Amino acid sequence: MTLAIRPLRPGDRDPWQRLYDGYHRFYDRPDLPAAFFDAAFARLMSGDARDFHGLVAEADGQLLGLTHYVFHPNLWRPEGVCYLQDLFTAPEARGQGVARALIEGVYAAADAAGVPAVYWLTAETNYPGRMLYDRVAVKSPFIRYNRAP
Repeated sequence: MTLAIRPLRPGDRDPWQRLYDGYHRFYDRPDLPAAFFDAAFARLMSGDARDFHGLVAEADGQLLGLTHYVFHPNLWRPEGVCYLQDLFTAPEARGQGVARALIEGVYAAADAAGVPAVYWLTAETNYPGRMLYDRVAVKSPFIRYNRAP
């Protein structure tokens, strides 16, 4: 398999949605309306450097994974930071280096933007993902809190 990591394109809309829907199902999120995917894809395609960016992993004309990331300001780092928000590999492509290649793609995009600090969150129960993350990053000692609804 020859894997290519590349920016998300307008023609990727349908396979991107299948992957992104898989991501949300992985985290047991309820079925999302079509309008959610329409808005998310429009933001990814906006070309606004201050909004989200998308990369996909492609092999043999098939999308096997996706990642979304955003640059944002940070008081501790004048150059800002990069938040890798979403990362998903199609179940049939897991264990083949797709997720690692996507993370490295975000690292390369961040380096090119002069923003070397990249971070992300994952569920504590995402053991397969965490096994990879322990090899490509350093686990933070921080604990996340969310405002109660």
